[in-house]
Amino acid sequence: MADISIAKEDGPRRGRYVARVAGIDAEAELVFTHRGPGLISADHTGAPDALRGTGAAKALVDALIADARATPFRIIPICPYVRALYAKNPDWQDVMTLAPGEAP
Repeated sequence: MADISIAKEDGPRRGRYVARVAGIDAEAELVFTHRGPGLISADHTGAPDALRGTGAAKALVDALIADARATPFRIIPICPYVRALYAKNPDWQDVMTLAPGEAP
């Protein structure tokens, strides 16, 4: 398993979670938008080829879910990658605005 660090960059309207893997000069990101009080949309998850297979993208989504439970906020899963993982993890329904498999 790769040594992955996650950071959150949050602005008034948009933000992102950033994943870096030790020894690799690249970063993956999960971009989100604030949609209202206690509500964000997970818009896009991307990882460059250098990070493929490291688990960085999944670590980003795991961080988003953990943050949503801790803060708390709810997530509109717009990103296809987030929706695909949600379909495999229906226990995330407590932080999602849709049921697993529903399109936004």
